[in-house]
Amino acid sequence: MKSDNVKKGIAHAPHRALLYAAGVSKKSMDRPFIGIASSFSDLVPGHASMRDLERQIEKGIHSGGGQSFIFGVPAICDGIAMGHSGMRYSLPSRDLIADCVEAVAGAHQLDGLVLLTNCDKITPGMLIASLRLNIPTIVVTAGPSLDGYCKGETLTFIRGSSEAVGRYRIGEITEEKLHEMEMCACPTAGSCQGLYTANTMACLTEVIGMSLPGCASASAVSSKKKHIAFESGLAICEMVQKNIVPTDIITRDSIRNAITVDLALGGSTNSILHLLAIANTAGVDVSLKDFEELSFKIPQIIKLDPSSHLTMTDFDRAGAVSGTIKNLWGNTPELKNTKNVVGITVEEIAKNAWVDESVIRPLNNPITTNPGLAVLHGNLAPNGAVIKLSGVSPDCLYFEGKAKVYDSEEEAMKAIEDDVVVAGDVVVIRYEGPKGGPGMREMLAPTSLLAGKGLGEKCALITDGRFSGGTRGLCVGHITPEASQNGLIGLVRDGDDIKIDIKARSIELLVDESELNNRKANFTLKPLKVQKGFLVKYAKTVSGADKGAVTL
Repeated sequence: MKSDNVKKGIAHAPHRALLYAAGVSKKSMDRPFIGIASSFSDLVPGHASMRDLERQIEKGIHSGGGQSFIFGVPAICDGIAMGHSGMRYSLPSRDLIADCVEAVAGAHQLDGLVLLTNCDKITPGMLIASLRLNIPTIVVTAGPSLDGYCKGETLTFIRGSSEAVGRYRIGEITEEKLHEMEMCACPTAGSCQGLYTANTMACLTEVIGMSLPGCASASAVSSKKKHIAFESGLAICEMVQKNIVPTDIITRDSIRNAITVDLALGGSTNSILHLLAIANTAGVDVSLKDFEELSFKIPQIIKLDPSSHLTMTDFDRAGAVSGTIKNLWGNTPELKNTKNVVGITVEEIAKNAWVDESVIRPLNNPITTNPGLAVLHGNLAPNGAVIKLSGVSPDCLYFEGKAKVYDSEEEAMKAIEDDVVVAGDVVVIRYEGPKGGPGMREMLAPTSLLAGKGLGEKCALITDGRFSGGTRGLCVGHITPEASQNGLIGLVRDGDDIKIDIKARSIELLVDESELNNRKANFTLKPLKVQKGFLVKYAKTVSGADKGAVTL
């Protein structure tokens, strides 16, 4: 065992002495050492219930013959970090999390890992770490919150808070009603209830095969989740015996399976960033071209909040990831018969799944023939841009409007709140990319405010930043190259015409080439918005969004 490097032989008496001090018994020295990387935090509602899951995983590991060790991993709640400078830390924390898990597991020579995770950057960060270490690893995502409810209205985090702010701004609801809704929007611990980034990545982790069937959608406060945590603890012990490692599971085929299901579900645009980063770490040849190719083949067969009133609770009851695979398998040649960490194949999952086809549609009766996500190109985004097509009204697939340009999210928010932005505008938010942000902040606040003020289908918003999985409306993100890498978005001026044609997968700045050349000649790149600390180091090493915003 790898842990023999710290527990076997005369020379390792000092190591054993320290392990005894930590509570390891002499008999347990012969067991595999299994780390539980837990992102428990009182600060993050998606992670606040993890103490119970830690205990269940421990029980499973000890029942399976292992010795468990819990260690902590940072976690950031994107909802709390949203709309201010704190969001700059969110995406960079993905790499920080990967570094933390790698450092602890590598330094202590652990034989295997259970990754207890849930929210947006934590899950992909842990998956990246698993690939760097390449020791037996299984993922337990802590699961979604139960739905909110307020005086006859079912709520989610987005509907009950972010969009409610916009409704209050236009006088649709009172301040008292707003406060009632915010109190009821998130009634339990767990990730936000819709198909935002946390739940999207949980689903894709299950599709890839790194977590047990049912893990992605089982509620954070359910006994089912506790059972899955226990079974995952048992499973990791067998995986260590068989030496089943992440590179056996995370392959080109399994990542393309994840892309296929992502398109069918209409998941968060952030999933593109994370799948590209995971593929990069795995050394797997997957790029934006794979998303483009598959997007013309995979229709959307379910629509969840924020694009509908269905939530993860409804998805779980309807068959969840297994039910989705069932409706895709056999009719989608792009879906390959890969195995998960306990050896169950995609074909077996499809065969044994139950599905409610009124919620998860069959392929011959999709929600729409369009995919849930799309990649756009054009002079504004020669390296690509992404849009959550599942959140766009069918009447808004073509949009042409005048630019209103802002060099930060805060400037754009003020303009929207002050009614400077009107129907027909294209809101341009730049210098918010991975390098220019730095940290590529999510633009949930402005998109939710537009939706709440009734402008969600009357305006477009484009940015070199990114969006929350809770975003809906005509919102194009990940524009590359970003402004801070001399992208054309840095040359856009107020009043410029911009055309977005989703059917043609194009986004164009309608300005004469001679005028653009003149602007380039007089262009001065803005300095970084921060000058010291973690974010400066991140900005110096991060790649573009089209490469997954990786730092290696």
